[in-house]
This record gives sequence, C-alpha cells and structure tokens, in this order.
Amino acid sequence: MSGHSKWSTIKRQKGAADAKRGKVFSKLAREVTIAAKDGGGDPDMNAKLRMVILKCKSANMPADNIQRAIAKGEGGGDGAVFEELTYEIYAPHGVGLLCEVSTDNRNRTAAEIRSIVTKGGGNIATAGSVSRLFERKGQIMVSRDAADEDALMELVLEAGAEDIRSEEEGFEIVTDPADFEAVHKALEGANIATEAAAVTQLPIRDTMTPISDVAAAKAVLKIQEGLDDQDDVKDVYSSADIQVDVE
Repeated sequence: MSGHSKWSTIKRQKGAADAKRGKVFSKLAREVTIAAKDGGGDPDMNAKLRMVILKCKSANMPADNIQRAIAKGEGGGDGAVFEELTYEIYAPHGVGLLCEVSTDNRNRTAAEIRSIVTKGGGNIATAGSVSRLFERKGQIMVSRDAADEDALMELVLEAGAEDIRSEEEGFEIVTDPADFEAVHKALEGANIATEAAAVTQLPIRDTMTPISDVAAAKAVLKIQEGLDDQDDVKDVYSSADIQVDVE
C-alpha cells in the first residue's frame, strides 16, 4: 500500500476496539504457542519465536499473554497439528493479495477462504501469479517524532538496512530478512521506539496497483478485512497502492 495506507493501518490496529483486539491477541497467542511447541520456549534459541514475540509487541499484546502462550507451547499445546499455507488471491480491480494461514483443518479453512474471496468479488489465483508481485523483507516503521532523520539514516544503514524511506508520518526502514534483527537491535540500543516491526511480504513497487477511487479502495479493503477476520488467517499482504483517504 501507499505510505498513507501503511500508517493508517498501524493506527487502525493500535486503536482497535476491545473485541477486535482480543481476536488479534488470540491469533498471536496461537502463533506464539506453535512457535514454542516447534522450537522451544527460549526466544534466544528460537528465531521463529523471536519474530512472533516482536509481532506481539508491535500489537501491544500484554507480556503475560505472551508468557502464557509460550508455556502452553512448551507443554505441548493442545495436541492439534497445524500446517502453514499461503493463498494467492486476486481482489477487485486486479489487486493481488497473499493470505498466510495456520490451520489444523485444511479443508475447512480452504472453504472459508474461498467463500470470503468469492463474496468480496475476488478469485483464487494460480500458484505464483500473485507471489511474484511481492518480496520477503524486514520492515520497521518509526514515527517522525521518534528520531532525527539524518541520525536515523546513518544508524540503520550502518546496521545493515537496505533502504530508509521518508514519508509524511514517519520512516519506513527496509532490510534483508537476514539483517532485520541487527537493524532492530540497533534501534533498541539507541532508544528509538518503533511503531511496527516484522519480516513481511512487501509489494514490489513497479508491480503495485494504484487505487485512486474511494469505492474501489473500499472494495479492496472489504475483502482484505474479511480475510483478516477469519480465525486461521495470520497475515494478509496487498499489492494495492491506495491513494485516497478511506474512513
């Protein structure tokens, strides 16, 4: 999405109603439990768990919730076996979506995802047709009032960042996934707060779909939010470059 859309999404997530926040925390707790079950409960020894905990902190998930989810994973979880899948989707107006899920029932999840996509005016895409629009990168968002631009640029580039993009509301720092932790630790060491930080799927800029009509933007966001609300969905990534305000 465009810079405006990225910052709007962060604000929306941080200001979500209690019911919505509770659902987000439940999904994150599942991710923590699965990561701890698969690789142990020590984040220093479990890279996947470290990444999920960082995601939890970006969502303002309480530390007690995280520790309970780790303890559950170390105890073997609930016995369910989860598999991670990615659905490639075309939303309205040719926007590509990647939808990552963690499910203990592939058939149930597939039926629910297909129903959401169809009702939203989209369709399931062939393998590779949407994933080629994205690249896996580390992404760290820093608000404009958290750091001086020149000092921030020097710090993160020295720590291994690929790029830093100045936007109206702040800075987007992009890294190779292998350098993400080093850059994030450099920010922590400099006491620079982050608004969001994760290894994610970023749309390749010259393949993004510009959306400048409010109705079109709402149609794209409706299907994306419908997927977000599905219990098994972990993340939804969009190739839309939304250029209008959508309230």
